[in-house]
Amino acid sequence: MRNELLSPAEMAEADRLTIAEGPLDGYGLMRRAGEAVATVVLARYPAAKPVHVLCGPGNNGGDGYVAARLLEESGVDVALWASGEPREGSDAALAAADCPLERRPLSAFAAKAGSLVVAALYGAGLSKPLSGDAARAVQAVTDLGLPVVAIDLPSGVSGESGAILGCAFRAAITVTFARKKPGHLLLPGREMCGEIVLADIGIGDAIIARIVPQTFENGPALWRAVFPAPAVDAHKYRRGHTNVFSGGPSATGAARLSALAAARSGAGAVTVLSPANAMQVNAAHLTSIMLRKVDAVADLGALLTDRRPSSFVLGPGFGVGEKARDFALALLGAGQGQDAGIEGLVLDADGISSFRDEPETLFQAARTPGAPALVMTPHEGEFGRLSPDIADDKALSKLAKARAAAQRANAVIVYKGADSVIAAPDGRAAINGNGAPWLATAGSGDVLAGIIAGLLAQGMPAFEAACAAVWIHAEAGSRFGPGLIAEDLPQAMLPVLRELMERATE
Repeated sequence: MRNELLSPAEMAEADRLTIAEGPLDGYGLMRRAGEAVATVVLARYPAAKPVHVLCGPGNNGGDGYVAARLLEESGVDVALWASGEPREGSDAALAAADCPLERRPLSAFAAKAGSLVVAALYGAGLSKPLSGDAARAVQAVTDLGLPVVAIDLPSGVSGESGAILGCAFRAAITVTFARKKPGHLLLPGREMCGEIVLADIGIGDAIIARIVPQTFENGPALWRAVFPAPAVDAHKYRRGHTNVFSGGPSATGAARLSALAAARSGAGAVTVLSPANAMQVNAAHLTSIMLRKVDAVADLGALLTDRRPSSFVLGPGFGVGEKARDFALALLGAGQGQDAGIEGLVLDADGISSFRDEPETLFQAARTPGAPALVMTPHEGEFGRLSPDIADDKALSKLAKARAAAQRANAVIVYKGADSVIAAPDGRAAINGNGAPWLATAGSGDVLAGIIAGLLAQGMPAFEAACAAVWIHAEAGSRFGPGLIAEDLPQAMLPVLRELMERATE
């Protein structure tokens, strides 16, 4: 599996383990990295002249020195600009010594339109803002609109968080090694990377496995093995029964969107749980989806006894307040959980906001032995209502915030956005990379909650169900494109689901 993401510290450990195991030493890895960059430049920009290679004093600069030498040996007109001297005896110093090109100071950097820049000033481990000559070089390249090939990450982008530290190059292509880093997928760094080329430089899968990465790029490789496929003899309740709580008569549409999405995702039976005063409104709009009156926790108890439901969605259009809290706590507590056949509760929108003043009550219920899995799907504002201290901690990346919230709540957290992060209480996390701006439309989140619940109902583990739902939701939106509204999404899921099923049987 090559969808693991390595933090800068984990990447350094992968280098160390590879060097210790041999036969490659540190300079050997650097030569392979520089060769990968030179190969991309020659293939994608064969007519570029000159090629300006900007080298920093560390290993990223060392990769640049190797690339500059190989490009010059291939007949390319190369201008080499250096910022500082590599540490004596380092691999970067060896690369600089082997590069015969004249080194000009970065402070004198100048370029003309039509040239190409290879950015090798700083890589994934950058921890402080670009300044001085490096910042001026970024500005000069930006002003000229020059194409940039970045080594590892665009200089100025944090490999840990995707944050732009001061300023950064906007690359057309980023060549990285062994595995991607979180900064390649988290915004705003993702927007600065352009096309990402993942190069094999000799760091094997067995080395990566020894590091035991806990962060992944979300995609089918992460969860396909547990993606539900109906058995030949399956009946509707064996495929799971999802229940979606509806709001009052003027706020029923969100629940119906969730319910339809749950049905499309494969749940064999779906029921909208409606207050009495909204029964007629819901009945007028439902066909294959069932309807049941649930006004109070007592009604919920009868449902649990009669129908043995598999999953629930609470929040879309429901309203904020005590009623939402009572329903959520009733589902999570009182020894229900797996003994009652409940696979999970998806808490979204108003369901999350209802616990703004007493989040620990929710978290404690989620820790109750035998409680069903809890999945919460907050956007940024809702995340801040539930975990304000984590949300306000500027030292934490979006990835770190989602992880901290998941561990605190004992829940799977889907921290929504164009770079959605899915985090589990056990420390696993995935970053989604296939999001599209068309999904920023009212009701889109209601559909996502329904997909998660539908997959939970079919027995998919909570983390994998959330990851799969986020990817399917984004893929459907991306393929549909401009003009998308939430009502389109359940139908747009069909080709995505069909392809997943076909590949599962290959």
